[in-house]
Amino acid sequence: QLQLAESGGGLVQPGGSLTLSCAVSGATSGHYALGWFRQRPGKEREGVASISTYDNRTLYHNALRGRFAISRDAAKNTVYLQMKYLRSEDTAVYYCAADPDGSTWLTIARSEYDFWGQGTRVTVSS
Repeated sequence: QLQLAESGGGLVQPGGSLTLSCAVSGATSGHYALGWFRQRPGKEREGVASISTYDNRTLYHNALRGRFAISRDAAKNTVYLQMKYLRSEDTAVYYCAADPDGSTWLTIARSEYDFWGQGTRVTVSS
């Protein structure tokens, strides 16, 4: 059973940068997709980015591409979300998730992801 645990959230000033981490454990042999999602206050959970453990292909929400970058360290079984030029509207709970069927077909659709972390809170404020 896949387990995911996010960390790295906190308070950051507008224009600042922050990197989130997600430790993945319990994976069996094989590949899957890992994704980052966020839920802003009063809004639905939305996909941010995803990455394949098979070939490191990535997929981004078009509005966030350029400011956010997803990456992974296979040896550490960890996926990262690097965020820069942060804005107040980036304030949200950020979640990582896994799609066991998505190693070669990447999506950022919530319904495709079966395993979720507990979330880590990011607050962008001066």
